[in-house]
Amino acid sequence: MSGRVMAVSSNGEYSFTKPNRDSIRLLAGLGVEGDVHAGVTVKHRSRVAQDPTQPNLRQVHLIHEELFAEVGGEGFKVAPGELGENITTRGIDLLGLPVGTLLHIGNSAVLEVTGLRNPCLQIDHFQDGLLKQVVGRDEAGNIVRKAGIMSIVREGGVVRPGDTIEMELPSGPHRPLDRV
Repeated sequence: MSGRVMAVSSNGEYSFTKPNRDSIRLLAGLGVEGDVHAGVTVKHRSRVAQDPTQPNLRQVHLIHEELFAEVGGEGFKVAPGELGENITTRGIDLLGLPVGTLLHIGNSAVLEVTGLRNPCLQIDHFQDGLLKQVVGRDEAGNIVRKAGIMSIVREGGVVRPGDTIEMELPSGPHRPLDRV
């Protein structure tokens, strides 16, 4: 199964949205070059406040473009980069991937999936009511998070819109994604 990169985004300062770019450069073990969330240790403000020495399992944020159509059906208008993601994808069930999946992007970049993005109230500050569209509960009462996945950079490289994404599932029993 493969997919495609629809947009790439980064921002060198803290802001909820990230402007689209012609390309981004992924740096092994760090994240997106020049992005405020790049680094070996956590960069998200809430995580830094808890323990600034934690490893950064949220170096690169990916969202499936199909989510924009889903929330659009409920009256919300969301475009690539507006939910703070670095890579907007199409054609991959990101939320269904197991922990440890490798995403080979373009010519050389490789991301390792670490978990789900845990949506926060900033989403409602962006568009009132949107948080309920990207986090909810299933029939069994389990929390369902739809705001994308997080990853770390295993191998660096340049990523551009139009690049292909090939998935490599981990061996052994698969662990479902949980928030990171």
